[in-house]
Amino acid sequence: MRRVAGGLLCAGLAACGAGSSPSCDAGDTACVAVTIPRGASLKAATESLAAHHLVQRRGGFTLYARLRGLGSSLKSGSYAFHRDAGWGEIVDALKRGRGTLARFTVPEGLMLIEIADLAAQELGVPRDSFRAAAADSALLRHLGLAAFAATAEGYLYPTTYTVRPRPSARELVRLMTDQFAAHWPRAWQARADALRLSRHQIVTLASIIQAEVRFPSDRDYVSAVYHNRLERRMPLQADPTIVYALGRRVRRVFEKDLTIRSPYNTYIHPGLPPGPISQPDSASLFAALYPAAAPFLFFVAQPDGKHIFSVSYAEHLMAIRRVQEMRAAERAPRRGR
Repeated sequence: MRRVAGGLLCAGLAACGAGSSPSCDAGDTACVAVTIPRGASLKAATESLAAHHLVQRRGGFTLYARLRGLGSSLKSGSYAFHRDAGWGEIVDALKRGRGTLARFTVPEGLMLIEIADLAAQELGVPRDSFRAAAADSALLRHLGLAAFAATAEGYLYPTTYTVRPRPSARELVRLMTDQFAAHWPRAWQARADALRLSRHQIVTLASIIQAEVRFPSDRDYVSAVYHNRLERRMPLQADPTIVYALGRRVRRVFEKDLTIRSPYNTYIHPGLPPGPISQPDSASLFAALYPAAAPFLFFVAQPDGKHIFSVSYAEHLMAIRRVQEMRAAERAPRRGR
């Protein structure tokens, strides 16, 4: 019986695709990502492969894998396989740990240049190559940005990606912009149209909201302030746009910085800046589309980052004094008991 079973198994390998197929690239829709947890048994790994429709006959695959010595040499990790991958390719990858994937987390609110640095540090993608890929004319045409944007700033969606080690810059940037498109539903475009704002303007506003807000409860009200200012043609006076104009992170924006000559200086130029200043997440995009129904025109951040909102300039000045008092109290030495 064993010889017959073995013969049937070997005869079936041609139908199962024993040969090796090309490696998967990040974002390839013909590929399936599978994670094998540390300490997983062959049975558990087989179940995971079957759940992802990479293995149809669990028993046959398990027997084949054991004959290939996989039982004691199964390597954990995240893998990417073509949907038509053969048993031989799968077993070989799981034995050698070949084709394992890397996790790349992009926090919300990073500037493009900061993501380029992160990709260089964590994935070995050259900074200049990443920045060039984000400025590629074909990519900008694909995103509908070619007429008014020099880069894909704002469209590199912040989330955790599972990619192959050392992906190309073009591959990584395309994966991130595809994720943005996947997180922009049709209803949002309809809402933007109702507001008489383009998608690019919404993304730009969302990126400023993202940079301003530390507490989620403030998000809709910060959006309301900016919408109200835009309607009244008041300068946004958003400090994060000054930071972007400076081209580097600063701990504090000083009075002298407010005179910097840049189209991103929203103290000098009314309306929205030319484009996004960072990568907003879905919550900030939603806030830009659906601001709170509030009459606020001003806000100031308390030492903990929570904002005080005001309708009038007089109220705003009072709020500033309160914040100054809070900061002075924090700096004052504590009295002994």
